[in-house]
Amino acid sequence: MAPQTSETLTAERILEATEEVLRRHGPAKATVVDVARALGVSHGSVYRHFRTKAALREAVTKRWLDRTTGVLAAIAAQDRDPEARLRDWLAALFEAKRRKAGDDPELFATYSVLAGESVAAVIEHLTELTGQLTRVVQDGVDAGTFTVADPAVTARALFQATGRFHDPGYAGEWEKPGAQGEFTALVDLLVRGVKA
Repeated sequence: MAPQTSETLTAERILEATEEVLRRHGPAKATVVDVARALGVSHGSVYRHFRTKAALREAVTKRWLDRTTGVLAAIAAQDRDPEARLRDWLAALFEAKRRKAGDDPELFATYSVLAGESVAAVIEHLTELTGQLTRVVQDGVDAGTFTVADPAVTARALFQATGRFHDPGYAGEWEKPGAQGEFTALVDLLVRGVKA
């Protein structure tokens, strides 16, 4: 990345540069000095926005996780059939994770390492995702489509049951023959369960 000293240094520019540095060097070798060099600024300028290397790594991890969260939030907020929204939400989660792992495996591996370090960002991400699912399940209960006692407990169960299709630990299985059919069969089973 060429130095861009003529532009105002913003947190977003720093995060973009950090992602590029991580892509080039990996999480073990990427430094704040590398990020500053990519931006054409001093490392002190980066530290004015992010007080520590850990804070910078946490912010870039959160930014990466939020890309998925935003797409899913739009589905959860739609005013349409809760069953279709539930199916679409789960499918979008699987597709987003599969795309991240397949399009840029090195960066996906880097973010998997960073997510292990950024416990707070990951917990926030998981809380937001289960909150979105809770909304969809609650809408289904309100519409009489789903029959569950506790939408929040059900949402967590749905999320956990589909873990094989969004937990990065299973990324190696996502492109195997039959994975899409197994996902569809699981979602069909889960939807029947919440409608019972």
